[in-house]
Amino acid sequence: MIIAVTGTPGVGKTTVSKLLAEKLGYEYVSLRDYAVEKGIGEIRGEELEVEVDELAYNFKRDFKGKNVVVDGHLSHFLSADIVVVLRAHPKLIGERLKERGYSKEKIGENVEAELVDVILVEALEENENVIEVDTTGKTPEEVVEEILGLIKKGVKRRVGVVDWSEVYDEVIPYLRLKA
Repeated sequence: MIIAVTGTPGVGKTTVSKLLAEKLGYEYVSLRDYAVEKGIGEIRGEELEVEVDELAYNFKRDFKGKNVVVDGHLSHFLSADIVVVLRAHPKLIGERLKERGYSKEKIGENVEAELVDVILVEALEENENVIEVDTTGKTPEEVVEEILGLIKKGVKRRVGVVDWSEVYDEVIPYLRLKA
């Protein structure tokens, strides 16, 4: 089974993915590391720019029939059995990305993406089986237990879990507003 864990930068993908893979006894794959290792795409500054179709083709060839948890904000474009979209309060994302030293522009871009469900919408366009999980205020262990519980129950689709429309005023300082 291939489980893709996706979401806006700062939601906890890597931590949750590694823990989930460990609990399931699956292989953990960082999509970014995989792309670099395979020579797919090129690094521009700190960004890795990839051709998504090439990435998806190579990933499917290399991991078909294996038990894998793949982590990356593009992993919802891969052929996966289940796509887990992690969500977090946009203000939390802003704070985490600030701590990581992201530029104001990148912070704004990612806070905005979380606010308007960009990754969730893309995941739903690409996949049948999408599970949305809000990580806000939860430990990585609690998030993993929630994911495992949903998978064990046979849940293949759970969306509409979060609605950040009420928090817009709280995240204005992080947004890229044009004067």
